[in-house]
Amino acid sequence: MLGQRIVTAVILLAVLAAAMMSANPWWFVALLALAAACANWEWLRLTLPQPPSPLIAAGIPVLLFAAMLALASAWLAGNRAGLADPDWILRYATPLVVVVWLFGATAAVVRGRSDAAPASLGWSLFSVPAAFVAWAVLAQWYMARGPVFVVSLLALVWVADIAAYFAGRAFGKRKLAPRVSPGKTVAGAVAGVLGAVIWIGLSSLWDGTYGHALVARWTFWLALPIAALLGVLSIIGDLFESLLKRRAGRKDSSALLPGHGGVYDRIDAILPVAPFALILSGVLF
Repeated sequence: MLGQRIVTAVILLAVLAAAMMSANPWWFVALLALAAACANWEWLRLTLPQPPSPLIAAGIPVLLFAAMLALASAWLAGNRAGLADPDWILRYATPLVVVVWLFGATAAVVRGRSDAAPASLGWSLFSVPAAFVAWAVLAQWYMARGPVFVVSLLALVWVADIAAYFAGRAFGKRKLAPRVSPGKTVAGAVAGVLGAVIWIGLSSLWDGTYGHALVARWTFWLALPIAALLGVLSIIGDLFESLLKRRAGRKDSSALLPGHGGVYDRIDAILPVAPFALILSGVLF
């Protein structure tokens, strides 16, 4: 299993690096779209009733993927009129997604009703804007501000996750949300949030990073609690997916990534963090 995880991780990193180093931003934006569509498919497999949902669960992500590629083509061609105008994502879609994550998903995690029925029309419907907005924010930032800006934001999630993992193993005793994810501990959560804060503090020293933009708007000392909030949101995203999986009786969202589970397993924290990062930073497209 460990060997399989390493091989998969190396391949994923190689594909990601190649896409980011390409002079054509299309490849990275398309890779983001593929990840978002795969995560949407996996999410729907957890929340749609069975059957006849397999056809629906496959059809919706395919349509979403096609829509994202069409939007990406329009943006890269300089067409920002009509539905291709990213202003509607800023004004309507992103705030809507933020509200649902804040009041809906967070409340579901706090309640911890892992014994509830897995099928949920509401969460199935939300899966589409949740995946789309996270993609749109990262794609627009990549095209407007470059790979360093995007990677510096993604690194916040990665640092928080790594810090939570090792601190949880070393010091974790008290469970954070035992009915949702028995492996998560309070110590791990605290370390994850501190990791996010430290990362934003350090990365703010370099121009072109998300941390630098956050400090430019809020000052250094106000940017740190915002980083803590983003760290908390990354945990919420992780716990929310765990809740959906427990309700559906599944260990992983899928087996698309050998040794790692599904794509949603890898980007569950990014889905809520990306739209909040946009709102909190004020860094537009």
